[in-house]
Amino acid sequence: MKKEENIIIYQTESGEIRLKADFKRENVWATQAQIADLFSIERSVATKHIKNILKDSEVDVKSNVQKMHIPNSDKLVYIYSLDVILAVGYRAKSVKAIYFRRWATKTLREHITKGYTINKKLLKNNYEQFLKDVESIKLISLGKANVKADDVLELVKIFATTWFSLDAYDKESFSHKGFTKKIINVEAKELYTDILKLKDDLIKRGEATSFFAQERAGNSFEGIFGNVFQSAFGEDVYRSIEEKAAHLLYFIVKDHPFVDGNKRSAAFSFVWFLRKAKIDFMEIITRQVLATLTLLVAESNSKEKDKIIGFILLILKNKK
Repeated sequence: MKKEENIIIYQTESGEIRLKADFKRENVWATQAQIADLFSIERSVATKHIKNILKDSEVDVKSNVQKMHIPNSDKLVYIYSLDVILAVGYRAKSVKAIYFRRWATKTLREHITKGYTINKKLLKNNYEQFLKDVESIKLISLGKANVKADDVLELVKIFATTWFSLDAYDKESFSHKGFTKKIINVEAKELYTDILKLKDDLIKRGEATSFFAQERAGNSFEGIFGNVFQSAFGEDVYRSIEEKAAHLLYFIVKDHPFVDGNKRSAAFSFVWFLRKAKIDFMEIITRQVLATLTLLVAESNSKEKDKIIGFILLILKNKK
């Protein structure tokens, strides 16, 4: 149905929605014509459904509707996320849409009654991750086993900073100021050039498309970069390296400057800037911590911005 480089969205005979040659996407995008083709409905019908979905606030417009330029043309076309695609499938009246709803209902019922669902096709292509998840489940099941007192004390020692961080998060008692004051000369263009290198690498591995890091509007990314490095009365608004890094992560995730790949671009920008500033962060900002912080920002309420920024600064402070 939708083909962008190595990505194909299609429907099986059972009605299941599948992605061919693509297993690690942050999101999937399609035009009205492509959505209509997927469910075998007229384009005008797809347009009507999409309009009603957005009107009813069934999905958030900002994060699920984007504009992109058609190659070799100045014409703009709207593209819609996977959430919109699925919503149309529940509204459309066609044989293929009926098959889709039967599959979706069966899958949802299985998830609710069993507590999990398994996609055998994806499992085959992510077997190593599956084995890791199985081991995690085993560890959870061992929670009923007897634990020696010495083991408990060891856990208390190893994760000492974690208990402090969680308590500080609940009480919002952490500082909103960083601690490394130094001048670092970097430009938005330099960072964006390196993000494009990340894009090239992800595309080669089949983990991104040309939509990745494509700006939604002119200079939107540069505007975010400028806000992070803005000054007032002769002083930087965000005075420390840590404050700048935290806000760079936050604004890229929340402001969606790109059509696709905002979270990955934000996480990359965060560690890119810390490295440029020669901050030793590798011990505390592991791959898992970076992913967790990025998702924490993405799922947070905008009213909690100061709390989230403070928590990121607390994590960075613990490296000392």
